[in-house]
Amino acid sequence: MFATNQSTRILKPAHTGFILASFALALVLNLLPTRQWLFMPDWVLLVLAFWSVREWRMIGHGSAFWLGLLMDVVDGAAFGQHALAYVLTHHGATWLSRRMLWFSLWQQALHLLPLFLGATGIQIVLRMLAGGDFPGWVFVISPLVSVLLWPLVSFLLLMPQFQPETRDDNRPI
Repeated sequence: MFATNQSTRILKPAHTGFILASFALALVLNLLPTRQWLFMPDWVLLVLAFWSVREWRMIGHGSAFWLGLLMDVVDGAAFGQHALAYVLTHHGATWLSRRMLWFSLWQQALHLLPLFLGATGIQIVLRMLAGGDFPGWVFVISPLVSVLLWPLVSFLLLMPQFQPETRDDNRPI
């Protein structure tokens, strides 16, 4: 009766080591000199949003806070700027997670657009309160790129969790 384009495959539980490795790779991507380009997303925020939606029991507010403080130190930003943005994004993504998983990846990305815009807005407001200048409205480009990358990032981070297509009667799962 209802046509769906979503997979009916069962996912394996996410491995903690893989989650940590994805955060480490996101941190390395944030450290690249390309980070200063306007259209580069905040990779740590993108991966944090993904795991907050998919594995909200494994990623807590404390993880988001410490990742934010680490990014503050790495970026040389006002202390707590990324931490506040990451914690609020994690909270919002966790709150939306049960609803979002029913939708396609593009619809999920649209759900996350306000969170990404809010995180960037919080960082800019805190930077301006610390004496920085308003960067202009080009700050909207990075969250839009994050939304466009959501399906690709989701696919790549879910690949290790896919169960095999064929069923083997000798395997318990």
